[in-house]
Amino acid sequence: MAEVESFTLDHTKVKAPYVRLITKENGREGDTITNFDLRFVQPNENAIPTGGLHTIEHLLADLLRDRLTGVIDCSPFGCRTGFHLIVWGEPTAHEVAVALKESLEEIAEKTQWEDVQGTDIISCGNYRDHSLFSAKEWAKKIVAEGISDDAFERHLV
Repeated sequence: MAEVESFTLDHTKVKAPYVRLITKENGREGDTITNFDLRFVQPNENAIPTGGLHTIEHLLADLLRDRLTGVIDCSPFGCRTGFHLIVWGEPTAHEVAVALKESLEEIAEKTQWEDVQGTDIISCGNYRDHSLFSAKEWAKKIVAEGISDDAFERHLV
């Protein structure tokens, strides 16, 4: 059985919100893909409701690409405490944390419903389960708590 890194992480030791490097993988052609843990809330203490998480997902798909090169995917964890961010190349956790903070600030302060892409029956697999209000409230909360570029020590960006 393959070892899955996230199942070996001691979720009681991390201090959310944070950005954590999970792994770097090198492809046959020498390309590097990097996977990050974008943890928004403390595991096993809180979870973002699906409507807000879904809207944050749609917004981060756009906002992180505006701030980081090589974004492949940003997908929510099933536990609803954060996201995987997969990118080409090797950005640092600090660079990702800065981009995430700026993105969440934009969600909290500026985003309007018209800014959320992919919210109709044609472009979304669960278009009824969105909440911009929830997304904005969670973004405000996460930004207010501060985003660390270290999962175990609070080092705010």
